[in-house]
Amino acid sequence: MKPAHTGIRRLFHSTRYSWKGLTAAWTNEAAFRQELIVTVLLLPATFWLGQSLIEWLLLMGSAVLVMAVELLNSAVETVVDRIGVEHHELSGRAKDLGSAAVFLCVLFAFLVWGSLLVVRLV
Repeated sequence: MKPAHTGIRRLFHSTRYSWKGLTAAWTNEAAFRQELIVTVLLLPATFWLGQSLIEWLLLMGSAVLVMAVELLNSAVETVVDRIGVEHHELSGRAKDLGSAAVFLCVLFAFLVWGSLLVVRLV
């Protein structure tokens, strides 16, 4: 199938769809709202904790990674719920795997933030 839009028009439409996705996540996903609020609140701390550009990027990148994987997890859950609300082993597994991915990203973020905090305080 040939794409309907190319070039700058495609970029415009892609950006609009991405914004719709972020708005839907903010409206419908409590976990995404919490992660975004925590990221915004911790943003000033990144300038104190990150003593180099690489450290700052690790701090911000780990926070953004958590939100990005949360969006993917929410997408999986939405598709599974769209297919049917009855319990199915594979549906449950898909949701659990998405949740596990978010959990691993949160652990990584804690590792990055905790390590740089220890280095800064020692």
